[in-house]
Amino acid sequence: MNEPRGNQARLILPDFCSGPAVLAVVLITELVAIIFAIARQALHENFWIDLASSSLFLLWIGLGSSAILCRTRSWLQRIPATRATAIAIAMLVGVVGVISELVYQIGLGWTFGRIEHNPLFPANHWEFLLRNLAVGFIVSALALRYFYISAEWKRSIEMEALARIRALQARIRPHFLFNSMNTIASLTRSNPSSAEQAVEDLADLFRASLAEADTMITLREEIDIARTHQRIEQLRLGARFAVNWDIDELPMRASVPCLIVQPLLENAVYHGIEMLPSGGTVNISGRVANGRVEIEVRNPIPAQLGYGEREGNRMALENIRQRLELAWPGRAAIETRQEGGEFSARLIFPYAEGEAVGG
Repeated sequence: MNEPRGNQARLILPDFCSGPAVLAVVLITELVAIIFAIARQALHENFWIDLASSSLFLLWIGLGSSAILCRTRSWLQRIPATRATAIAIAMLVGVVGVISELVYQIGLGWTFGRIEHNPLFPANHWEFLLRNLAVGFIVSALALRYFYISAEWKRSIEMEALARIRALQARIRPHFLFNSMNTIASLTRSNPSSAEQAVEDLADLFRASLAEADTMITLREEIDIARTHQRIEQLRLGARFAVNWDIDELPMRASVPCLIVQPLLENAVYHGIEMLPSGGTVNISGRVANGRVEIEVRNPIPAQLGYGEREGNRMALENIRQRLELAWPGRAAIETRQEGGEFSARLIFPYAEGEAVGG
């Protein structure tokens, strides 16, 4: 039985239209040309002529293959991997064949039919053509196989990261839910309007926590989620809890992964403010520096060691770290520091605006 079309594997190719990809092709072809020239040195008298001819020939093949894959990439990635691979190999082998034949014909014209006496051009037509076609087929098949395995490996890593993040998302701290419900119950008789607002805030928080792990929202929406959490905790802790927001410099249209600031505020309350008899103030500040957004959450902590290593705190920080890595691989980080009776967590990520997808 055939696999459903939507579940069929796809051939994932690099963007050969991009400058870095073209540069990589040029560098690889030159490296291969040098290797060939060194390997054939015993068969040729002039190393530099051999290197120049090999470089020019391989460069034509490399750039020609890149141009073909650049133009057909989007189409190839829409059809099943097996057929796309066969078509791609056929096109690449065709490029090798066309350029090989072109080189031989140029050699004939350049030497006026006496091509066997010129070291720049191949002397045996069919041997040269068939050998290049065979090498082109093998190299094309290996390269496409590499691209496919590399894409599947990357996809597997991303899916694993998403699964881990979703598992962490689903673990709503029971204490927060129970405390919130108790607060709402106590307000039902004394302040029904506040109880109603708390129920709506709690629903908003759960809706955000159950959103897709890779959902991108605006920074303004993320700050609103954190303020919603603040309102719920404010009802429970009263004067023991305060938040100082210093975020006027933050670009509120910046795109961020959902739930990267709110968990830091929740940690600050649960592992810091709640454990202090007199409570305290959480300071949240932010700025843009060198094209990167920096958001810092600082809170007072009890006089004890290992605050940053507490299980709940460590798990939340790892959750945020994975979200940042998923959104900006290798370009974002979360830094933590504990000193002077305070714990600080700083988010650092690229500033990018885009259409946010709400959860």
